[in-house]
Amino acid sequence: MVFMRNIILFSLITFILTACGTPVSSTPAPGVVQATASPVALNLGKCVDARVPTPNPNEPSLFPPVSEQDHILGVRDAYVTILVYSDFQCASCAKLAALLKSLVEKYPQNVRVIFRHFPLESIHDKAALSAQAAEAAALQGKFWETHDLLFEKQAEWLELKPSEFQKWLIGQSTDLGLDQSQFESDLTSSSVTALIQKAWDNGQQIKLPGAPVILVNNEIIKWQTNLLDQLEGFVLLAMLPEKQFSTCPPVVIDPAKQYNATLKTSKGDITIHLFVDKAPNTVNNFIFLAQKGWYDNVPFHRVTSGFVAQTGDPTGTGLGGPGYFIPNEKDASLQYDRAGMVGMVNSGPDTNGSQFFLTMSPAPHLNEGYTLFGEVISGLEVLSQITPRNPSDGGTLPKADMLISVSIEAK
Repeated sequence: MVFMRNIILFSLITFILTACGTPVSSTPAPGVVQATASPVALNLGKCVDARVPTPNPNEPSLFPPVSEQDHILGVRDAYVTILVYSDFQCASCAKLAALLKSLVEKYPQNVRVIFRHFPLESIHDKAALSAQAAEAAALQGKFWETHDLLFEKQAEWLELKPSEFQKWLIGQSTDLGLDQSQFESDLTSSSVTALIQKAWDNGQQIKLPGAPVILVNNEIIKWQTNLLDQLEGFVLLAMLPEKQFSTCPPVVIDPAKQYNATLKTSKGDITIHLFVDKAPNTVNNFIFLAQKGWYDNVPFHRVTSGFVAQTGDPTGTGLGGPGYFIPNEKDASLQYDRAGMVGMVNSGPDTNGSQFFLTMSPAPHLNEGYTLFGEVISGLEVLSQITPRNPSDGGTLPKADMLISVSIEAK
């Protein structure tokens, strides 16, 4: 069934969002997952196209396509469509509504929200009536205003009896700018009640498990405490192709020169000496991306105390990359034998992109699998202050410290 496939796909997405490279010890290694494609040429070595394929919009789904009958907030050509089956009397639905409102306000051209009713009358005595109120208001062009009011003032009406709630709704209609008599008439009209009954029946036919049910670009996702971070990650990933590169990096380094990189972070500066003689392809890639501004205002999205601080993904999901992979470079003289060693994140051999990590302690289990291309020469104390956060843990994540910019000095 497509519904089950959607759940499986979400499980895979969730795994990818928390995926790490295969560790050799109990401490997880840095990891990123991206798509692979055909090889293309790079002057310093090989690389492969790793831009994410465009989803097939014609893939069949149990969920009806968005139509003019839906309540739509946002622009038609948004990168991300979030479809919600919701119940105005549901506490989690109210929290979700606030999250989605903030997301649309932050990304007005890139997010649209579709609202569909799924009134859980068996457990919520005012679920149907509140849905009817939103539809009665919609007849006067005030659906979203009523949607917001019902969720924002949920605590006011939650404990009211249905008859008291109906009076409360009529009292609110004036503040909403509605024609009160028309609203009162439409609230319990046969056409509006039939519309809500149809919404319930449709949800039953799809076998919705409850509310809220959330789909992002036709893929079902689960409610969780860090949902806003997750939804914002979807938006940023959808926007990422605008920043990605369609060709591999040109040569931007002079192998005869020495290069240092200064990471300006929200906790202070960290200066790295780059091993251009040991890992020229990786250093070239890093300097190219720095010169293009790829590393400007990028979060340290995964920071494990005493292990590594990981950054280089503009989306902060651990999934973002520049649109290509470059191969691993190995040199036996380089070891992750102390704090301040700088390596490339990958999800397997030859899948390096833009993400990199800085070690906070010796990590010898990384020696064989991760290209080591630099070492911190000043700012280790700054590195130790970067806020720990691990998306794999779930729950609410602390605000990420930022990599503000990377500047390159050649000698």
